[in-house]
Amino acid sequence: MDPARRRATYDDLLKVPDHLVAEIVDGELYATPRPASPHARAAWAIGQDLGPFDRQPTGPPQPGGWWILFEPELHLGPEVLVPDLAGWRRTRMPAIPNVAYFELAPDWVCEVVSPTTGRLDRVGKMPVYARERVAHLWLVDPILRTLEVYRLDGTRWVVAATHGGAEVVRPEPFDATEIDLTNWWLAE
Repeated sequence: MDPARRRATYDDLLKVPDHLVAEIVDGELYATPRPASPHARAAWAIGQDLGPFDRQPTGPPQPGGWWILFEPELHLGPEVLVPDLAGWRRTRMPAIPNVAYFELAPDWVCEVVSPTTGRLDRVGKMPVYARERVAHLWLVDPILRTLEVYRLDGTRWVVAATHGGAEVVRPEPFDATEIDLTNWWLAE
């Protein structure tokens, strides 16, 4: 950000119309349109596939032990981010607080990238997630039909896996069950 430029505030964010998703990254206010159908389908299907993880753990090999939320507002230092999905391990957040936003960084985030958000997701938000020690990050591109799985190693992201198309995968940290990526994409 240009040092002479005024930093965006939360009051600026609140003035953005409801039909836009508003975020503050590195002092800049970003307002993007609500997702188009490929993006919306992917986010919904990912949430469905991760449903078994969003419950009390019942013991190995059953999944569980997470809170998975759609578009939670995260206040991470001076940044205000809205990932498409985020998950907290119940061991770190035993209950979901009744709040408008979360200050506790999630353990996993998923950004469904689009032509209007891809650069912000990669260049703006990924460093914030690393700084805040989010352990796992997924970037999903519903147009290219790809899943990039990242793991935090110290302060930098490492590609743990890349998948695409019609693969059936076990992406970390949700590798207790198989996920058929075909369900994430619009029909051709």
